[in-house]
Amino acid sequence: MSVQILAEYIEYLDIEKGLSQNTTDAYRRDLSEFWDFCSASGAEELENISRNMISSYILNLHEKKYSATSIMRKIASLRGFYKWLCANEYCKINPTLTIEQPKLPKKLPKVVSVKEIEEMLNDNLTTMQSLIIELLYGCGLRVSELVNLNISDISLKSKYLQCTGKGSKDRIVPLGSKALSALKKYLPQREFVIKKYNLVDNHLFIDDDGNRINRQDVYNFIHEEGKKIHKGISPHTLRHSFATHLIENGADLRVVQELLGHSDVSTTQLYTHISKKRLKEVYFAINKG
Repeated sequence: MSVQILAEYIEYLDIEKGLSQNTTDAYRRDLSEFWDFCSASGAEELENISRNMISSYILNLHEKKYSATSIMRKIASLRGFYKWLCANEYCKINPTLTIEQPKLPKKLPKVVSVKEIEEMLNDNLTTMQSLIIELLYGCGLRVSELVNLNISDISLKSKYLQCTGKGSKDRIVPLGSKALSALKKYLPQREFVIKKYNLVDNHLFIDDDGNRINRQDVYNFIHEEGKKIHKGISPHTLRHSFATHLIENGADLRVVQELLGHSDVSTTQLYTHISKKRLKEVYFAINKG
């Protein structure tokens, strides 16, 4: 497999499929790792990569103790790549068609309660930190959507924001009263920093040193807040909590799907299972003994 073929495929994912930079980077890493394994095994050309070699690669991933989720992603990367190779006549046979996916343990995502969200918000936060929590929880944003927000994506008058999700899909998300309030408190502080450093920047989140915040900044902040409520949480935990609390309060599944930006409602249905699980926990806690 030449570097040129891989570059063509990554360009296809970027331009034609519209995948995010993070996703295309993950594909590049997965496929480069696969190619390194094949080269070390003596297969330096595409036509020399057999179904047995792919099975050996997957076995090697198990031996290296990769999680079932990681192996599933790597297999998906291979399948997508080989489908493209065949479509572009680089390969005559797709050796990934009969690969079995590892079984994933059924694991419901972690959520936090409304009370725990309130505890986090009452923790003497900066105006920017409060807004981050309000948008992750109150709007169900992904962390990548959050850090890429621009001032022009927000309408205070119409009470909504526009964000770009997976697959470069735009969606409109309403701003609740608490998110609006947090936004109005933060904007003067942002404006102060912009003037202080004489910046020309449309980016919403600018820290006190005039820098744009990134994904890792948000992860670190939420992780530290989680410690204070004795939970290991991430920004995605707040998104999960947003969806779960909506469904628990009677929101229609299709509405939640739109708010989250899920392309398939089956992904959103996961949150109905979380709600049922929590209902059982509450019931048995009340009816102990």
